[in-house]
Amino acid sequence: MTTPAIFLIHGMWSTPATFDGLRARLTAAGHVVHTPVLPFHEHSPDAPPPVELGQIGVADYIDFLVAEIARLPAVPVIGGHSMGGFLAQAVAARVEAPGLMLFAPAATASTNAVAIDSLRTLSHVMTRGSWWKSPTKIDPEHARWGIYNGVPVDVADAEIAKLVWDSGRVLFEMGLPWLAKTTATRVDYARLKMPALVIVGAADRITVPAIARATARAITGPVDYHELPDTGHWLWHGAAGDRVADLALGWLRDQFSGGANLASA
Repeated sequence: MTTPAIFLIHGMWSTPATFDGLRARLTAAGHVVHTPVLPFHEHSPDAPPPVELGQIGVADYIDFLVAEIARLPAVPVIGGHSMGGFLAQAVAARVEAPGLMLFAPAATASTNAVAIDSLRTLSHVMTRGSWWKSPTKIDPEHARWGIYNGVPVDVADAEIAKLVWDSGRVLFEMGLPWLAKTTATRVDYARLKMPALVIVGAADRITVPAIARATARAITGPVDYHELPDTGHWLWHGAAGDRVADLALGWLRDQFSGGANLASA
């Protein structure tokens, strides 16, 4: 049985700790798991944000991840959560990954879906002066409503305390691609012919299910799509976390141990 290496990309305001539970399950199954830290995300949540973080763009994140993969002995299966799900697609198109795992993926320029829930979640960030060229961090109230809905209060509060600063420029380029002067949010879906797993919570309020559905339709390879009922954006707690890990491990077994590809979405 082949157990490919896995490369997991965390989301906005997050760190690789997002994947602690999933990484443990994947490692126990024999996979080598890489969880890179995006530039400037290693700083303490309580520390002032680096000024440079406000200016770093989507292309910088993509170039950083491509360089990280170039150091590995072989191109791994690439996965990502939220913003990391967008970055996973862009990187996979560059490096011809053997597989793609997208967990509540953020939109690319061609899979964007304007949603009231997303706007409400991001309203506090995107109404502050010069947010598009400054470091940003979501406030606890909107994080609880739009990211950690359905998660026990104590767990949500612990996760919120770990959130770090991120780039306003990246949020601008991803959230308003028609205004941003970049091509970095455009993904060449003709190059995404590898098998893909797409998982989203049906109650996701920031990267809404419409984005995941559009992503599954855009990918040109075989797609295994799952929309989890009564589940929000935070896929990593309790029964939802167990279900996501089960789906990921099952998909990896099917794709890399001689099993047939699952039906396309």
